[in-house]
Amino acid sequence: MPSEGRCWETLQALRSSDKGRLCYHRDWLLRGEDVLEECMSIPKLSSYSGWVVDHVLPHTQENPSPSETSSSSRSASALDQPSFAPRSPVRSLSFSPASPATPDGTKEGLRQWQEEQERKVRALSEMASEQLKRFDERKELKHHKEFQDLQEVMEKSSREALGHQEKLKAEHRHRAKILNLKLREAEQQRLKQAERERLRKEGGQARLRALYALQEEVLRLSQRLDASDPHQDPLKAGLSAFRTRGNQLCGLISGIIRAASENGFPTAEDHAAAERALQEMRDLLTNLQQEIARACEDKRRQDEEEALLKRQESQTQQGPEVHKESPAPSQGPGGKQNEDLQVKVQDSTMQWYQQLQEASSQCVLAFEGLTSSKDSQAKKIKMDLQKAATIPVSQISTIAGSKLKEIFDKIHGLLSGKPVQSGGRSVSVTLNPQGLDFVQYKLAEKFVKQGEEEVASHHEAAFPIAVVASGIWELHPRVGDLILAHLHKKCPYSVPYYPAFKEGMALEDYQRMLGYQVQDSKVEPQDNFLKRMSGMIRLYAAVIQLRWPYGNRQEIHPHGLNHGWRWLAQILNMEPLSDVTATLLFDFLEVCGNALMKQYQAQFWKMILLIREDYFPRIEAITSSGQMGSFIRLKQFLEKCLQRKEIPVPKGFLTSSFWRS
Repeated sequence: MPSEGRCWETLQALRSSDKGRLCYHRDWLLRGEDVLEECMSIPKLSSYSGWVVDHVLPHTQENPSPSETSSSSRSASALDQPSFAPRSPVRSLSFSPASPATPDGTKEGLRQWQEEQERKVRALSEMASEQLKRFDERKELKHHKEFQDLQEVMEKSSREALGHQEKLKAEHRHRAKILNLKLREAEQQRLKQAERERLRKEGGQARLRALYALQEEVLRLSQRLDASDPHQDPLKAGLSAFRTRGNQLCGLISGIIRAASENGFPTAEDHAAAERALQEMRDLLTNLQQEIARACEDKRRQDEEEALLKRQESQTQQGPEVHKESPAPSQGPGGKQNEDLQVKVQDSTMQWYQQLQEASSQCVLAFEGLTSSKDSQAKKIKMDLQKAATIPVSQISTIAGSKLKEIFDKIHGLLSGKPVQSGGRSVSVTLNPQGLDFVQYKLAEKFVKQGEEEVASHHEAAFPIAVVASGIWELHPRVGDLILAHLHKKCPYSVPYYPAFKEGMALEDYQRMLGYQVQDSKVEPQDNFLKRMSGMIRLYAAVIQLRWPYGNRQEIHPHGLNHGWRWLAQILNMEPLSDVTATLLFDFLEVCGNALMKQYQAQFWKMILLIREDYFPRIEAITSSGQMGSFIRLKQFLEKCLQRKEIPVPKGFLTSSFWRS
């Protein structure tokens, strides 16, 4: 077809043109140049096309020729070139002026050419669009591949991190397991060490108690050795040797105990040495008794022989036989042997003691919420109540009776729920539901503590403290029960009650039960212990004989002299304790003896005679030479009272003139 031939010719002409020979870069898309913009736009004729149609084409239609027709077709095909990129009017004048084409034919050709160009432009546009799509697909594929590579790298890194983390966890678990094993081993070692230390202490304490028991037995045997009278004993020559050896054995036991106390606890060797000493002391006493018995038997036979010779001589001289009766064996004092005294307290007294302690424990539980509260307001109330209860007791003195009455009224008002002034603030037990229980407990505790400290140092202070305590006791009986509970706990001899050592009990706990103060495994000196016990017994002896002078006289004393008589009778029915019994008897009788004498009269003097005749020998038998001070003081006091037939009024006793001051 002619049009198809022209198309190829046009393409050949374009290829051989200057523009067709240009070099194009393949990366034009990457630089963002929109080179297809002109190809995609609608083709337009040049502004010179009208001039060509008006002036050139009419002349070419007048002289048509076949050769020119072909040339015109070539020129028409050449005209296609400026339609893509017309640069100047000169290049658009490629038509020959002698073209034989008519105007109508030229318009039809231009129209066809324009349509052809439009089709080519559309084809090129579609081709460019497809190439752009392929480029976008390749770009998207590249991005997807890069994303996949990045994701794989991240997943690989994550897997490596997880693996490293698992490895660290495994190492941590392994190390933790090793540490736990080491900790368990260390804890087991610590427990074993603590158990060994506990067993060592228990064994040492048991050996120490056994040593004390051995020493007590040795001392008892030594006293039996010393009890032998050299003036009446037939074995005078060997008696001193036995006593010397007995004293050496006592010194050996004392040295073992002293060395064991310095080193902490006695060893098994120390215990064995003490047992050997005890056995030797027993053998020594047995040998002495055998020697004495042998000597007595020899002396008896000798006396019988001498008596027989005398009778024979008398019979020879007088003739008739004279029969003499042998004297009856002598009995002990009173015509009968003394029975052993009891060691344990009476059941009724023990039950009373336990009831008081239970009441004290219940009182502590009643105000536990107040003492354990973390609230600042509750702590402030507790502190104010404690000060209001204890400070007035500390101010009790013998300055004047009016001052003592003010203190009593203040304590009574506090216990009655009235507001009192303390530290510049108004205080009342109604501020807290547990306030009354707390004040009663602290007040009773303070009364006993004053006896333990103030009365122990100043004996005259017992009477003003006791008269206030007695008056409060009469109006508030629960305070009195709490006073007794505190007194019995700190001074079990005021019951009287001698706590027994139980199997498995720690030595420190037993010493606390006896009333000793133990701090950091150190027991207070004996002098301090006796001083504190003396102060509390003096306070108790003053309480049972005094009454508040402004109270109701028709009411009986809540804890009067009958309890003092009971205490004296019970303590005389119990085995005495070395240094303790003599001290407490002296303090009790010096404070309360005058009141008991007036109350019980002849019965009281019988009790005093019983102490002198029967109880003094028992106290003297268990008292060592270094502890004779308290025994001698008691003995001299009672002998002087028996001579005067009167117990003197105690020093510091409150007279009627005191209450008018």
